[in-house]
Amino acid sequence: MYLRRRKRVAYVTSFKCPVIGNVGGTADYVRPFQETETGRFFMEDEQMNEKLEQIKAEAMAKIKAASDLDALNDVRVSQLGKKGALTSILKGMKDVSAEERPKIGQMVNEARAEIEAALEAQKKAMESKVREAKMKSEVIDVTLPAKKLKVGHKHPNMIALEEMEDIFIGMGYEVVEGPEVEKDYYNFEALNIPADHPAKDEQDTFYVNGDILLRTQTSSAQVHEMEKGRIPIKMISPGRVFRADEVDATHSPSFHQVEGLLIDEHVTFADLKGTLAEFSKEMFGADTKVKFRPHHFPFTEPSAEMDVSCFKCGGKGCRFCKGSGWIEILGCGMVHPHVLEMSGIDPEKYNGFAFGIGLERIALLKYEIDDMRLLYENDIRFLNQF
Repeated sequence: MYLRRRKRVAYVTSFKCPVIGNVGGTADYVRPFQETETGRFFMEDEQMNEKLEQIKAEAMAKIKAASDLDALNDVRVSQLGKKGALTSILKGMKDVSAEERPKIGQMVNEARAEIEAALEAQKKAMESKVREAKMKSEVIDVTLPAKKLKVGHKHPNMIALEEMEDIFIGMGYEVVEGPEVEKDYYNFEALNIPADHPAKDEQDTFYVNGDILLRTQTSSAQVHEMEKGRIPIKMISPGRVFRADEVDATHSPSFHQVEGLLIDEHVTFADLKGTLAEFSKEMFGADTKVKFRPHHFPFTEPSAEMDVSCFKCGGKGCRFCKGSGWIEILGCGMVHPHVLEMSGIDPEKYNGFAFGIGLERIALLKYEIDDMRLLYENDIRFLNQF
């Protein structure tokens, strides 16, 4: 049996007969059909349009009210996500007749397209504002002076030390370091310095206890090498030493030495002179001359002090060399036979020479510094000159 209604008759899939549509009814949730006691029937086109317009208006209001990209994404999920209003309509399409399905699908897709377009437009507007704000906050004033990076450099002592090491390494020497805290035996007795020697007085040496002290010379490293028995020995030993001196322009309780040692067969004083003459020419200039004066050291025999011709006046005499034309730079000599014996080396078969150079003295002379204290005050105005 057919019943008349005002506009059209809608067929439902759950009943064999048509029912009258309730055109004035409303639904609590969005679906393309309404329910009555007798069955389900689909909304009319006008009713569907009204519902889609309501969804679009609600979506547009939320899009406009979104304050940032995160809030805008929440709107996208709530409107177009799995639980969104449009998705609920699409889920009900399975109950729509084949004749009505294309029309309703088109209406839903058009609404979806409008919402997606509004979301994309709002997203681009927000991203543009974020980019503008970032550019304002990260603006660079190219007229400002650039930041100057202060790069450190080597200390005058280190510059002089590396130059000395390069010279001796070029002559076949190796660099050997020793401990700064040393036994009394290696610092004094093994170097032929007797127990009653003035250097062992507590007023001149820093003692930790009766047998341990802060080394007063790097010669102790030479003794350690000699005890190993690996001959020939050809070494220099740079390092810090300590003596109980008052601080003034030429003295300090802590300073640096570079001591050299060569042990082999048939070594003569001429070898010593030739080595130190070559070192002086490399360090102070090719025209540098050397002069040896007799002296006394407990660990060498014979012993000497070596002077170099003044590299400021060329040996003519000036304020720098105090008018003498010569500058004292080191002590040296042939290794005492008793020192060789105490280290287990046969003095009848082997001999050698040793020398000691004050590193600060070389730096003061080479760079014409008149006060040793300047090397340790860490005044950047002074250090930047090197």
